[in-house]
Amino acid sequence: MRSTAWLGLALVPSLLFAQKKPFDSSALLQIQRMGDPQISPDGKTVAFSVSTPDVVNNKSLHSVWSVPLEGGAPRKLADLADRPRWSPDGKRIYFAGTSGDSSQIWSMNPDGSGVEQVTRISTEADGEIISPDGKYLLVTSNVFPECSVVNEGNGIATFDDACNRKKLDEEKQSKVKARVITSLLYRHWTTWEGNRRSHLLSISLVDGKVVADLSPGNREVPPFSLGGPDDYTISPDSSEVIFSLNTDENPAAGTDNDLFALPIQGGRQMKLTTNPGADNSPAYSPDGKLVAYRSQSRGGYESDKWRLTILERASGKTTYPTDAIDRSINSFLWSPDSRRLFFTVTDRGRQAIQFIPVEGGGARVAVRGDNTLDDMQFTADGKTIVFTRQSGSNPVEICKATSNGGAAVPLTHLNDALLGQYQLTAFEDFSVNSADNTPIQSFMVKPPDFNPAHKYPVLMLIHGGPEGEWGESWTYRWNAQVFAAAGYVVIMPNPRGSIGYGQKFTEDIIQDWGGKPYDDIMAVTDYVAKLPYTDADRMAAAGGSYGGYMVNWLLGHTNRFKCLISHAGVFDLREEAESTEELWFPIWEFGGMPWDNPETYDKWSPSHFVKEFQTPTLVIHGELDFRIPYTQGLELFTSLQMRKVPSQLLIFPDEGHWVLKPQNSALWYKTFLDWTGKWTR
Repeated sequence: MRSTAWLGLALVPSLLFAQKKPFDSSALLQIQRMGDPQISPDGKTVAFSVSTPDVVNNKSLHSVWSVPLEGGAPRKLADLADRPRWSPDGKRIYFAGTSGDSSQIWSMNPDGSGVEQVTRISTEADGEIISPDGKYLLVTSNVFPECSVVNEGNGIATFDDACNRKKLDEEKQSKVKARVITSLLYRHWTTWEGNRRSHLLSISLVDGKVVADLSPGNREVPPFSLGGPDDYTISPDSSEVIFSLNTDENPAAGTDNDLFALPIQGGRQMKLTTNPGADNSPAYSPDGKLVAYRSQSRGGYESDKWRLTILERASGKTTYPTDAIDRSINSFLWSPDSRRLFFTVTDRGRQAIQFIPVEGGGARVAVRGDNTLDDMQFTADGKTIVFTRQSGSNPVEICKATSNGGAAVPLTHLNDALLGQYQLTAFEDFSVNSADNTPIQSFMVKPPDFNPAHKYPVLMLIHGGPEGEWGESWTYRWNAQVFAAAGYVVIMPNPRGSIGYGQKFTEDIIQDWGGKPYDDIMAVTDYVAKLPYTDADRMAAAGGSYGGYMVNWLLGHTNRFKCLISHAGVFDLREEAESTEELWFPIWEFGGMPWDNPETYDKWSPSHFVKEFQTPTLVIHGELDFRIPYTQGLELFTSLQMRKVPSQLLIFPDEGHWVLKPQNSALWYKTFLDWTGKWTR
C-alpha cells in the first residue's frame, strides 16, 4: 500500500511538468526585464530598473522598483523611470524620467512619494551620478557645442541653455532636413551625427542649474561605447571628475579613448593616459588614492583583451593586476576597504564573480555559478554583495551573497508566476574537435518533452561579433528556448573568434572570416548530424551580423542545410567596409581598407560565390542599420532571386542592427519559424 502511494507521489512532478506549455515568443514578450541594482547607503534596500514590453503600443516601458535586502516583496516606485541612483544620505532616489517624451533627472523618496523634477535642460539629461557630498549631479546631454563658451582665464566652459533652446527651435521649424557632412564619424548605429554632441554637464543640486560643461568641444563624452561600465566618475571627496574621450584624429578609424580629469565645477582638463588603445570605465578607490579602469593595449582593435589597470592618482604610476588572466575584464568593482577589486570575465560561456588584491596575485572566486553574474554592488560594510544572475533557461533576477563566497540568494521573483506556466530546457554543453584538432565548445538546447527515440530537426545558431559568444545567459533576440519549443534541437557553437577561450582563440578569425570558423561550424554540424535523435536531412542554420555573414558564406560553400536565415549579414565585404561607420573594425579585421588589401576582401566575400547559391534563404534587415547597411541584405536577396533560389525578404523600416520593438520582434520570430518549418517539416 505504501509503495503504491509513493509511486503516485513520484509521478506528480512529471505530470505537472508535462502539463506546462512550450515557451513561445508571446511568453518572451511578457517577461519583466530587470537590471542595474543599487544598494541604499544604509544597506537595507536595493533599487533597480525594470523594462516591460508594451506590445499594444510597440515599445518598452521602464520603471524603478525596490526590494528589501533582507528579503520581501519588491514594489514599484515610479513609471517612465530608469537608472535609479541613491543620494549619499539615502533620503532620495534620483532617476532618469521620460515624462512628456523628454528625458530629465528627477528625484523621489525611497517609498516613491515626493517626486520632484531636478533638471530642466532643453537638450535633455540622462546618465546621472551624484557626488559623494550630495552637492553635484553629473549628467550627459546632447548639446550644440557652440553654445558652451570656454573662459580663457580659468578654463571653465559656461553652458548656455537659451542658446541650445534657440537652435533646437530653429531645427524644428526649418523645412530643410538636408545634412552637410565634412568628416567621419557622421552616423552611428541608428543615428546621424547632426549638429549636436554628447557632453558631460555638472549640475548644482541646490538649484538644478548647470555649473559647467565639463567636456566642451566637438567630441562625444562619453565616447561611443565599447562595452563596460560608465565612462565617467566622481572622486570620493567630490572635487574631481574623470571621464573618457576619443582622441583619435579620425574617431571613425580609431579606438584611442583616453582619460581626462578636471574639477567638478569645471576648468582645464588634465590628460591622464597616453595608451594607444582604449581606456574606459574609470572608478576611484573608496579612499581616493587609486583609479581603476579597463584598458586595451592596441589601438583600433575593439576586441583586444581588456585588462584592469590601476593608476596611482598622485604619482601617475600604473599597474596591471589581472594581466596573468587570459580573458577580458568585463565589469569590476572596488571593495569598500580599497584593498581588492572584484571583477567578471567570460569563461567558456559562463561568468562568475572573482576578486584579486590590488597589488596583483592569484584571482579567487567570490560568487560561483554555472551561469552569468554581473552588475555587482557592495553594502558599505563589505559583507554583502548584490548582483544580477541569469542563465540560458532563466532571465535576469537580482541576488545577494556574502562577499566571502556564500551561495546566491534571489531577492526578486517577478517572473516566477509567468515562467512557472512554461517548460524551459537547460543548456547542455559539449565539445568537438575541428579539422585542425582545436576543441570547439557548443551549447545544445533540446525540445520540451524530449524523447531520445525521436528524430528531431536541427537549428544551428551562429553568433555575431564575430568576437562574441553563446553563453549561459538569457537573450530576448535569438532566444534558444523559443526555437527549442518549436520542436528543434538547437545548437549554439562557439567557433574561432569567440571570446572566453583565450585571446589567441579570439584572434584566430582575423583575416580568416570564412576559414577556421567555417571549419569549426562544419565540424559541429558533422557531430550533431550523427546523433541518434537528430535528423541529418532536416538541418537549418541561422545567424545575425557576423552570424549572417557566415550564413551567406555557407550559401556558397555547402548544401548541408535545408534552409538558411541571414539577419543583418555582410554580403559584399568591399561595400560593407566603405559604408559602415566604425571603420576601425574592417581595418583591423582585414588588414586595411579594400584598396590596401584587396586580395583578403575578395577571398572572403560571400558575393563572389553567388553562382554556388542553392539553399532556400530568408533575408532579414533593418533600414536603420548603419553598422551593416541594409543594402547588403537587398544585394543578397537580389542575387538569390536572380539565381532562382527560393528566398524571402523581411525588411523593418523602423529597426537598426537589432529588432527591438515588441510587435516587430513577434513578427521576426513568426517569420523565422514559418521559414524553417516550411523546409524542415
